[in-house]
Amino acid sequence: MIKTKDLNATDRRSFLKKSGIVMLGSTLAYQTGFSSPLFYSAKTLKVGLIGCGGRGTGAAMQALNADPDVIITAMGDIFEDRLEGAYEALNTVDAKRVKVDKKRKFIGFDAYQKVIDSGVDVVLLATPPAFRPDQLTAAIAAGKHVFCEKPVAVDAPGIRKVLAAAKAAAEKNLSLVSGFCFRYDLPSRGVFSRVLNGDVGSIKTVSTFRNGAGNWSNPRQPEWTDLTYKLRNWHYQNWLSGDFIVEQAVHSLDMMSWAMGDQMPVKATATGGRQVRVEEIYGNIYDHFAVEFEYANGAKGFHFCRQQEGTSNRNTVDVLGTDGSAFVNVGMQYEISGKNTWKYDGPKKNMYQVQHNELFAGIRNGKPINDGEWMAKSTLLAIWGRMAAYSGQTISYEGALNSNVVLGPKIEDYNWDLKWDNQPVALPGITKVI
Repeated sequence: MIKTKDLNATDRRSFLKKSGIVMLGSTLAYQTGFSSPLFYSAKTLKVGLIGCGGRGTGAAMQALNADPDVIITAMGDIFEDRLEGAYEALNTVDAKRVKVDKKRKFIGFDAYQKVIDSGVDVVLLATPPAFRPDQLTAAIAAGKHVFCEKPVAVDAPGIRKVLAAAKAAAEKNLSLVSGFCFRYDLPSRGVFSRVLNGDVGSIKTVSTFRNGAGNWSNPRQPEWTDLTYKLRNWHYQNWLSGDFIVEQAVHSLDMMSWAMGDQMPVKATATGGRQVRVEEIYGNIYDHFAVEFEYANGAKGFHFCRQQEGTSNRNTVDVLGTDGSAFVNVGMQYEISGKNTWKYDGPKKNMYQVQHNELFAGIRNGKPINDGEWMAKSTLLAIWGRMAAYSGQTISYEGALNSNVVLGPKIEDYNWDLKWDNQPVALPGITKVI
């Protein structure tokens, strides 16, 4: 059993100091360019892409743009059309640095391991969330630097694997950069660094909203097996995505956690359900959630999210403290009101690109970035909120972290003959999550 103190050891002030060191080190590393002594003896860094959908393709493009001596040498996916689509797209960026021959285009459920074993230095993990704990574990065990998309797991056992992998990465001096992109967004860094510095005083509440429309879907094709259909629509299978609070709205919960210095709450109460998305294609996930988190000092965190067509959009974070408040309207507004009034008016950069700039700069300069612990905490918040909503029960931190409920099959059991029936849509008061 993992005890509370294992993930709650960092207070807000010490977290700020650590964050400042990480950001300063990363910035200096990038500014020095690539003439510094290399972390690797070889100048060229070989990158392998695991998961060739839109986000994976984007991450590989950003890796190429981050460092002139990066080359893509291996790609893996379970679907050949996904891999070939990504390969063609990457060739439009810089064909000379996409050195993926047929022997290094890996298709199948074991493609991830073949990419890891192909001689790459850096692995980009962009498969559906259910696969990330085991793939991250394998990459770190093999001594690879990793970019790991968010969220990092779909259940508590997966979170515990990620925490162990993050610890191993630190011991091996490997970089582990998270796909929680707002931590790499300059305006967001500006406002949350001030919150952590005490500019709004002691935090009383953090409220986050992630309201919007639905997601893409792929209609069932005659030649598809049931597993193919579910994997092509993985967002709607809670055992693959964790439900949309974990797959998408987790960004908002990451910003809540950031504001709180990555302190974990002590309990959560939630509600949720599916009102609009009730057809078969939407699998077994909800279309709305509302969660209350309570912290040890009495502070409260509130999270609201929905994916419903025809509804209004909102993507905001409100932090209320004893000396003022901070407000983020993602992409538009970053300001503090009260005793220390402030408004962001600095530069803006592509946060997805900044992630990779800092990842590769850290590798080059021997100053690896390790986002592992906080990315696991942020993902756990979303899993925890889902657990509370699915069950209708107030769940403690220990109950959430130490749950042994596994949503899907073991990674080694995946094959095209696998029969995996969805669990029924969760019914509060009936569904068990611990």
